Amino acid sequence: MPLPIINSIASWVLKQRIHQMELFLKYPNEVQEELLMNLIRLSEGTLVGRNYDFFTIRSYQTFNERVPISTYEDLQPLIEKTRQGEQNIFWPTPIKWFAKSSGTTNAKSKFIPVSNEALEDCHYKGSKDLLCLYLNNNEDSNLFIGKSLRLGGSSQIYENNNTYFGDLSAILIENMPIWAEFSSTPSSRVSLMSEWEAKIPAIIKEAKNENVTSFAGVPSWMLVLLHKVLEENDKQSLFDIWPNLEVYFHGGVSFDPYREQYKKILPRNEFQYYEIYNASEGFFAIQDLNNSNDLLLMLDYGIFYEFIPMDVFGTGQEKAIRLSEVELHKNYAIVITTNSGLWRYLVGDTVRFTSLNPYRIRVTGRTKHHINVFGEELMVENTDRAIARTCELTNSEIVDYTVAPIFMKDKEKGAHEWIIEFKKTPENTETFQKILDETLQSLNSDYEAKRYNNMTLNPLVLQVARPGLFYDWLKEQDKLGGQHKIPRLSNQRDYLEQLKGMQLSVK
Repeated sequence: MPLPIINSIASWVLKQRIHQMELFLKYPNEVQEELLMNLIRLSEGTLVGRNYDFFTIRSYQTFNERVPISTYEDLQPLIEKTRQGEQNIFWPTPIKWFAKSSGTTNAKSKFIPVSNEALEDCHYKGSKDLLCLYLNNNEDSNLFIGKSLRLGGSSQIYENNNTYFGDLSAILIENMPIWAEFSSTPSSRVSLMSEWEAKIPAIIKEAKNENVTSFAGVPSWMLVLLHKVLEENDKQSLFDIWPNLEVYFHGGVSFDPYREQYKKILPRNEFQYYEIYNASEGFFAIQDLNNSNDLLLMLDYGIFYEFIPMDVFGTGQEKAIRLSEVELHKNYAIVITTNSGLWRYLVGDTVRFTSLNPYRIRVTGRTKHHINVFGEELMVENTDRAIARTCELTNSEIVDYTVAPIFMKDKEKGAHEWIIEFKKTPENTETFQKILDETLQSLNSDYEAKRYNNMTLNPLVLQVARPGLFYDWLKEQDKLGGQHKIPRLSNQRDYLEQLKGMQLSVK
């Protein structure tokens, strides 16, 4: 069958989903309420269902009062039982897949349950909806005349007690439908290679002769791969290698610090960037408009959402609210109940709503990855935007960064210490430092107040990292590739001190 016909058929099939989306766009709160009740009814006979008497729960109010909000640590004993082969504990159908996630706050691995329902009705549905929304907005797309270059995680699948664990991307590749395998490069064999430094040349070897029309992966690691592709082919533009490129689907980390670098190697105004928000726990939101940073919250993926306002988070006064109660431009911690048996689970991400009709969000950071030592409430969204703007004004580019507090000592005021690895160093680092500090103040009024006349905070301190420092840190932690990254903000100095300790050593 000729490729243009395949492209037309695939586009038509995917766009039929638009009509189904209209239901949750028109009746978002009703769809969410019905979904919650369905999850509860399905799970009445599970251990969790019996413990909280799901049989008598007939309203959100009762659910809210009866079922506690949980962290991974709270759920770990039940998850471990399932990993040992016990079933019907928190979800009625057998769970044999676990997405292994080390997280970034501690070294201990998390094993997030992934049910068959979550695979089909959440993760794969999200991938199809991403294509659907993109094609609906770009009628002349030729996406399916070529393949998508995917960059997944770096772990293979491991078996334990007839259950399996690995990176979420590895689980998705292992269970991938034939249509997705056919339309992707590299092969599953290469995608599942665990050794990152061997994987990169293998991907390049397989992909360089393919007709690649799209990319999919985490911006920081994808940039490493694409620079290697250009280097190997002695080219400045990726269009010289893959002339039919039209879109990059990205998620995992903020795109803002990398946007200008991508524009340099993809120098076409019509090239599109589409963002997603997914995690081991589920597929949550998709960019639904061209040239937008807002993400449409997907409400029919088997996930019920609640939100805790960040101004009360961790105070002992926190109370989760449902979708119908959220307000614009406030920061919330996300709480989810899912079709993998996560009941009122605290994901660890923070978002703010940019629209309530439909519900659109922006990811603002992590509940544990912000700095609030001095009442400044600095979020990753603030620092990513400040870095992007400062780089633009100083004609510089970054590889990565992390920030930690300098604690008050004796009569000395506090400050924030930044360590930044540059790809293109600014002409004057003192100017960069000054602009960055001023930009942060313009983006965050709490930080501005603490910086006023240096009353609480001194100007930020900038350390320039040696080339390869962040890569070496991740390699030492066995976290190369995939969604691994060093936390950008921390209330403690652990990460920053580790990096400073490695400044003089070259691997």
